[in-house]
Amino acid sequence: MEDVVFAGDVNAGDVVILPGASSAVLVKAVRLGQGGFILTVAPVGDDRPQAEELVTLTAAARLRKHGQDLANQDRACD
Repeated sequence: MEDVVFAGDVNAGDVVILPGASSAVLVKAVRLGQGGFILTVAPVGDDRPQAEELVTLTAAARLRKHGQDLANQDRACD
């Protein structure tokens, strides 16, 4: 299940598909920067620091967000 959300509605732990991308990424951090929202993202399942990348999105940018975040899914399996 996916929903379309604005960049300002994204939180750390969410799994999203960025505009123009085909694969999902895990949002590790969100902060407000000069050009918009700065997301620290990494491929789902890749915890290496070097896999992280910064993406700046305007408040109007729309993302596809998966119904449940990865962190909650991991806790449910414990």
